[in-house]
Amino acid sequence: KWMIALVLLAVSSILFVWNNYSFYERPIATITDVTNYEEEHVIDQFGNEDTLYSQSINAKIRNGEHLGQIITLTNHFSASGAYDQGFLAGDDVFIWVDSFEEQELTGSITDVKRDHYLVIIAWLFLFVLMAVGKRQGLYSALSLGVNGLILSFALDIYLQASNDWLLVICAISSILFTVITLLLVNGANEKTYTAILSTLIVTTITMALAYVVLTQLNNNGLRFEEMQFLTRPYQTVFMAGVLIGILGAVMDVSITMSASIFGMYEENEAIEESTLKASGLEVGRDVMGAMINIMFFAYISGSIPSILLYFKNHSPLEFIVSLNLSLELARALVAGIGIVLAIPVGLYLSLYFVRRRRAKN
Repeated sequence: KWMIALVLLAVSSILFVWNNYSFYERPIATITDVTNYEEEHVIDQFGNEDTLYSQSINAKIRNGEHLGQIITLTNHFSASGAYDQGFLAGDDVFIWVDSFEEQELTGSITDVKRDHYLVIIAWLFLFVLMAVGKRQGLYSALSLGVNGLILSFALDIYLQASNDWLLVICAISSILFTVITLLLVNGANEKTYTAILSTLIVTTITMALAYVVLTQLNNNGLRFEEMQFLTRPYQTVFMAGVLIGILGAVMDVSITMSASIFGMYEENEAIEESTLKASGLEVGRDVMGAMINIMFFAYISGSIPSILLYFKNHSPLEFIVSLNLSLELARALVAGIGIVLAIPVGLYLSLYFVRRRRAKN
């Protein structure tokens, strides 16, 4: 019944976004005909080659005062597609009406209507998640949505509060993220309680260490240039980002440790504590390397465009790393510390709760 309801909801939502033109204030047009009428090969002063194209487009307006009318549009785009793109018949685009002359509308394209692609990808993600995780997959998606709402609400509160409240708001949000995510995905049991407690303890210790070290070093080595467009204190914003960033990694390792320990115990309640400890440490070592690399690549990936730009302009490697990667490397190092700490903390908390269960039995 749940699957039938979800499939019906998915089909209904996809049909809706394909026909929701009247819900937009900006005029939207569906492209009916495209003619490529100009092509130019260009080379800039650095030897970069590109090709420029021009298009003459006819489109049918789908909303607003010119509903149903045909408009002639022009579009210029490059083969590289850095700031532009070419269009095909059937694409929905946001337009700007320039003039109305001799019963013919002319205008330009301002943006692309992408909501239907977003909805399709979201439903595909949800169904794949449910196919792999079954009910837990559905709860994972639900927790993701709830956490997104909490984050949005928390940021709205911060925008109305003073700058000093950002870390407090993020700390409270982190507690809610941890509790909601782990309870929804794993249910209310000792394994979940252990993971929640481990996540909160390790995150607190890691953030305290990071704050003390960065304060003692007076943030030397950190380049905040990329954040100076902010009207808020960028050091505080950076620490808030570090807090949210390490939370997911620590949560992952904590639930892995507690799940492995309780899983072995539930399979064989007579298992010795030394065996549980040795097996838990082995699991932790296996997880540690992978998780640290995941965090490193996740943080570094966002800087690849800037790094390529500086390399192309023959900037020294030391300058590129210090300017573009200092913040990302700091985030990755703090996350790595959290991952390493989560292994012994999660292990010994799990063993503690296992002893408690044995005592009750």
